[in-house]
Amino acid sequence: MKTIPVRHLKISQKEPNLSGDFMIKNLQELLNGKDMVHELHRHDFYFFLALKKGTGNHEIDFVNYDVTDHTIFIIRPGQVHELELKNNSEGFMIQFNTDFYYPIDKGMNLLLQKVSASNYYQLEEDLFSRINLLLISIFSEYKDKAEAYKEVIKSNLHILFIELLRSRNTNNKDSNTKDLYIQESLEKFLHLLETNITKVKQVSKYASMLNLSNYQLNTITKQTLGKTASEIINEQIILESKRYLLASSNQINQIAYYLGYEDVSYFIRFFKKHTGYSPEAFRKKLT
Repeated sequence: MKTIPVRHLKISQKEPNLSGDFMIKNLQELLNGKDMVHELHRHDFYFFLALKKGTGNHEIDFVNYDVTDHTIFIIRPGQVHELELKNNSEGFMIQFNTDFYYPIDKGMNLLLQKVSASNYYQLEEDLFSRINLLLISIFSEYKDKAEAYKEVIKSNLHILFIELLRSRNTNNKDSNTKDLYIQESLEKFLHLLETNITKVKQVSKYASMLNLSNYQLNTITKQTLGKTASEIINEQIILESKRYLLASSNQINQIAYYLGYEDVSYFIRFFKKHTGYSPEAFRKKLT
């Protein structure tokens, strides 16, 4: 089955020890006076775009964002996006595989997952300036490759993620331990959805993966998102359906089978119920 184009990190003969896992580029050098246009695609790695200055448009999982100054975009593996970046943009582009950043401290392993739960950060100028210093240091380490440079890059990334997480939680200073547990459980659930949705669609199975009861999982999703776990699962199915409908020319039955539906007519009814369009009509409307 033809799928959405998937981009991989390229391995360079000049940098065999790192470039297959991590890459950072200066946007001014990358753009070289030209606009950047990336058509709809997905990655199998993390993609960060940090813009000191920026103009353009960025669509992530069919949500549009204006590219502006002091913004950071984070694309998780598997998400689809398309990008138009004007030639006057300044900043850095970072790409790395999931295995590259992996803290030893088990309690911090969720940091990247928490930060990347948000695709878009609009930062105050002073906070972006602090983060930009980290990016400049990472870029310098990547170019110079002094002793233990990979460890320095990872340490700087770690601080960068903490800064972003703090900015996201600025309005939640009074959160107690219970609230943090609920938010962490929600983020684990959403991560499981992204990686298992084509095979697992039952609330009970996701609850089991999280060592929760169905009631506990539904309580968490209702409290945080105002929706049942089943509604969240259905939204993820629709999102994955849209990804393939708009980024591939596959037949509807192929997409239905890929998403785990043997009954194509059921899939069509399901999609129409949640979007108001048949899969084919939705594709024609937006292509």
